[in-house]
Amino acid sequence: MNDTTDPRFTALGVRPGKIVAVHLSYGSRADQRGRRPAAPSYFFKPSSSVAPSGSEIVRPAGTELLAFEGEIALVIGEPARWVTPDAAWSHVASVTAANDFGLYDLRANDKGSNVRSKGGDGYTPLGPALIDAREVDPTALRLRTWVNGDLVQDDSTAGLIFSLAQIVADLSQHFTLETGDVILTGTPAGSSVVAPGDVVEVQVDAGAHSTGRLRTTVTQGAQSFDPAVGSLPAVDDTQRTEAWGSAEAAGLTPPPPALSPALRAKLERVPVAALSGQLRKRGLNDVTVDGVHPLTPGSRFVGTARTLRFVPHREDLFASRGGGQNAQKRAFDAVGEGEVIVIEARGETGSGTLGDILAIRAHARKAAAIVTDGGVRDAEAVAAIGIPVFTAGPHPAVLGRRHVPWETDVAVGCGGTTVEPGDILVGDGDGVIVIPPAIAEEVVDAALAQEAEDAWIAEQVASGHPIDGLFPMNAGWRARYESEVTR
Repeated sequence: MNDTTDPRFTALGVRPGKIVAVHLSYGSRADQRGRRPAAPSYFFKPSSSVAPSGSEIVRPAGTELLAFEGEIALVIGEPARWVTPDAAWSHVASVTAANDFGLYDLRANDKGSNVRSKGGDGYTPLGPALIDAREVDPTALRLRTWVNGDLVQDDSTAGLIFSLAQIVADLSQHFTLETGDVILTGTPAGSSVVAPGDVVEVQVDAGAHSTGRLRTTVTQGAQSFDPAVGSLPAVDDTQRTEAWGSAEAAGLTPPPPALSPALRAKLERVPVAALSGQLRKRGLNDVTVDGVHPLTPGSRFVGTARTLRFVPHREDLFASRGGGQNAQKRAFDAVGEGEVIVIEARGETGSGTLGDILAIRAHARKAAAIVTDGGVRDAEAVAAIGIPVFTAGPHPAVLGRRHVPWETDVAVGCGGTTVEPGDILVGDGDGVIVIPPAIAEEVVDAALAQEAEDAWIAEQVASGHPIDGLFPMNAGWRARYESEVTR
């Protein structure tokens, strides 16, 4: 097994006895997938899948979804069995770059075990150089991936849900990690599909230390799978979405927008109070974001929700989730034109949930507004940027005083009401209201009709008519109104 002459194992020096891979470990990837595991889970890859830098990976005939996953690989030094997290890193000899390639076309029959989708020859490139684990901080390793020279993944071990030491310790509870074994520690957001001709490079850096770029070229295979022997490749839109990272990246037709230009134009004509009245008639009373006020008087907005959730501050959680490209930064980097960033801060105003830099980013991305039931730092500077901001109030403290940025694009509770991604929000001087997209057209049409009726009533009162029988209108006034407005 320890064939030191086999070119596949050039970087390691020996053939690994086993390769263990983590399913999901980075917060950015978990947020992209919409699920965050409570504990790490794993699968095995055969040592025959190892390849050196500069190798080729073959995409089999009849398949389309070969995806790269840049990862940090750990090489075990001293055998580890029942080790604690505090002692785990001492059992790691070295760190290197890895690419955990997967063929999504083959996931259907063995998803989870990934035997066929992840086990192919050349599906685990490693190298080109090893970094001595004793010379690096395992919490400060940087991972980057390029496709055809474009940077597509950039994260660090500060963004891990489970630390490298925890992963080693956990695996050692179940079996002995032996000298030369390799652990693939998961991939961050940015993994996607590559095609023949593409070149994928992965690099791990630790201060002045670097693995160099692990380079793999994708080629097209000519041989097809035999249906008489086993199941054939199979793909659907779910697999395409997961392989590419999003439906948009996969080229799939997105669902029709909840807020069309015509609907937006109508909502811009209606005050929040009128919308509130129509929602109440339909049994929806708990749809106002209470306790928030416009940072700039006269602000008004219409948009669809993109959500961000903070949890109460805890020192260890902030250490693992507060740094790097955390959930807060990802939300402001991802917000799209016409969308509203809605922040759940539990009504805790003793810390800022955004400041001027993030507000500038949202404004640059043409976001419609920001709504937070927490505080805002740099309030005067934020107000000057020009994006509508509705907040529970200003506060000078930084994020880590009261909050941990936790997740994005999930249902949140803001100002006492639930907001789901895609909900329609309207804000003005009276506050902010949430409209379920399915009834938005009905609600705004009814509100516009009511506004026209109220304006006519106001004219009658202003001309001297008494309110009794006019507001609300009795049958006589109703007949007069309908005759005049339909002339």
